[in-house]
Amino acid sequence: MPTLLEIRDLHINFGATKAVRGVSLELGEGEVLGLVGESGSGKSVTALAILGLLGAAAHVDGAIVWHGGKSNSAMDCSASGVNLVGLPVQALRQLRGSEIAMIFQEPMTALNPVMTIGRQVAECFEAHTAGSTRREAKRRAIEALEAVAIPEAAQRSGDYPHQFSGGQRQRILIAMALINRPRLLIADEPTTALDVTVQAQILSLLAQLQREYGLAMLFISHDLAVVGQVANRVAVMRAGQVVETGLSTRLLTAPTHPYTRALLAAVPTLRTNRTEPLAMVGNSPA
Repeated sequence: MPTLLEIRDLHINFGATKAVRGVSLELGEGEVLGLVGESGSGKSVTALAILGLLGAAAHVDGAIVWHGGKSNSAMDCSASGVNLVGLPVQALRQLRGSEIAMIFQEPMTALNPVMTIGRQVAECFEAHTAGSTRREAKRRAIEALEAVAIPEAAQRSGDYPHQFSGGQRQRILIAMALINRPRLLIADEPTTALDVTVQAQILSLLAQLQREYGLAMLFISHDLAVVGQVANRVAVMRAGQVVETGLSTRLLTAPTHPYTRALLAAVPTLRTNRTEPLAMVGNSPA
């Protein structure tokens, strides 16, 4: 499949702290790549670097090459793509939400509590559609809410975030991310704050929308089992480096790196001996 995004030898430092060290990844059109690892391994920092959201404190080296520029965009890409590292802020703003969208962590706090959810979703459309009217933006917002299965979307678009459950808020964030039909969706721990039943519903919804819209998706999680449900390929990060990549079916059943094996061993199952401690991921061999 054609390459949509390439990350080449990415290094991210915060002062003397090396958060990401030489990461290289590739994502094809319509592919789902799972990025897994324990907390602090560099997953979210890598994702935020794609959209230039790390702030002035971060020093970024390497290349993040985007091959998905739309023909009507100032970001229209050449055959070799465009390097997003060091790209002017205005060009990045045209990219964010329009071509690459992100679902951030913590659905319970990610929405503005004093704006209706319909207005918040509509703003995402208005920000990337020149000359759009309030009426058109409202219509598109309702369509987006219907697409993520918010019941009675037209009526509930006038409600505020506190009137929705955690699972519904996550659906609203997905609607905001997809309203402009981006080429790539970055989902950063989209099910972490949800109970198991709602988590399964969100994963099913993401898989359905990915197939329906032909999205490429970078799915970030610390949970290999969750990633295995949605990803075609998996990349495992530890201490700012990618230690193993492969097809999800192979990597989850026959991992080759000691750290990947330790991650899998740390997940309790019905066969786990409860009298013994779980595997110590942090102490696994490098």
